[in-house]
Amino acid sequence: MKSLFHLAIHVTDLDAARAFYGDVLGCEEGRSTDTWVDFDFFGHQLSLHLGEPFLVTRTGKVGEHMVMMPHMGAVLRLDDWLALADRLAEKGIDFDIPPVIRFEGEPGEQRTMFFFDPSGNPIEIKGFKDFEGLFAA
Repeated sequence: MKSLFHLAIHVTDLDAARAFYGDVLGCEEGRSTDTWVDFDFFGHQLSLHLGEPFLVTRTGKVGEHMVMMPHMGAVLRLDDWLALADRLAEKGIDFDIPPVIRFEGEPGEQRTMFFFDPSGNPIEIKGFKDFEGLFAA
């Protein structure tokens, strides 16, 4: 069996988080209490707990972009990434870095987009046409 990733982060409002992760991103909700909720975040377990989110700063130099650190995200196959990018645009998401191609023509060529959840947690979603090239050097 392939292993799955688990991440637990803070959010300031569970109802806003449910609307964003469930309705906007399309993640399926799992277990919950009055202080946390789990989501199937593109095949991985994301636990959102009430609390103060991480301090983030624009300190990550990747290609020509300065990205928010720390951030979380997912890597999708290109067709799924394109569909999600369209969905986010239709939902009026304010992109920090709009959908773009990064490292074009190089090993690891990818599509990427950055945006924030309602609590200010930065999220990057990558898309690969050559999914097996994810770790290409």
